[in-house]
Amino acid sequence: MIKSKITIGVCARNGQNFIKDAINSIIDQDFPHELIEVIFVDDGSEDETLSIIKSYAPRMDMHVKVFHQEWKGLGATRNVVVKNANGEYIIWVDCDMRLPRDFVRRQVEFMDRNADVGIGKGRYGMYNETSLVAYLENIEAIVEFLNCEQKPLSKPLGTGGSICRVKAIRKVGGFDENFRGVGEDMDVEHRVNKAGWLLQVTPAEFYEMRRTNWRALWNEYFWHGSGGHLISRKIKPHSMLYKMFPPAAIFIEFSRSCTAYKLVHRKVVFLLPFHWIFKRIAWFLGFVTSSLEKSDNKRKSA
Repeated sequence: MIKSKITIGVCARNGQNFIKDAINSIIDQDFPHELIEVIFVDDGSEDETLSIIKSYAPRMDMHVKVFHQEWKGLGATRNVVVKNANGEYIIWVDCDMRLPRDFVRRQVEFMDRNADVGIGKGRYGMYNETSLVAYLENIEAIVEFLNCEQKPLSKPLGTGGSICRVKAIRKVGGFDENFRGVGEDMDVEHRVNKAGWLLQVTPAEFYEMRRTNWRALWNEYFWHGSGGHLISRKIKPHSMLYKMFPPAAIFIEFSRSCTAYKLVHRKVVFLLPFHWIFKRIAWFLGFVTSSLEKSDNKRKSA
């Protein structure tokens, strides 16, 4: 008998091209709809995202709340969900995600069985993708979390597709609102884990739509690197850089290529080490650029 009530948090900004499919996948869930609460937070979208959300909300047979604000960034936006959630758990759904019908049910069942888990990350699933860039990005994510189910983890999970125990998130003070770009997820995971909760990968599977060209992938990881600078100020910088550039990284990526080949039998997966190098260069330049800009701003204000 499922007794838990779940909050689904959808934090959106300029997601008009994807959000309809994300919402439809929420509507199609086989978890009892009367136990689902959906909180939409539009963070200053400049496209039709908010209009799409408002058009769907009255038609959803779930408890729905819609918030709109001028752009404040991811930390503040996620806190709107945390502060207004009535559920025991929050599942984070991004605009570019798709959920199989059993996703919410499997996530809730996992958390109900594992009371010591603060955050449970769903597994990335395989979908038909014609873009080489998107295919490599997706297969790497699948292999990275392969065979990690129900094992305590210390590596970053990411909020998308994750289920969080509300009392664990509130216990650590919610998300840091200084994170206006990316990194709010790594920061809160670190604090939840430090507070004694486990971070684990669950059996539930979801799909994430990936960047389809190299320029878009570069921009994404440059952005992640910029957010990494702020994380490094809260977590030891050397530890942060070590995690982003482990000495055995190329060997690990080659090993992942072999694992991926066993899964899909496509030789293109042996491009994964080059794909990884491309992303890490973008990340590193974003990190350095953000660090230099911060130092320059300090110097000017001194």
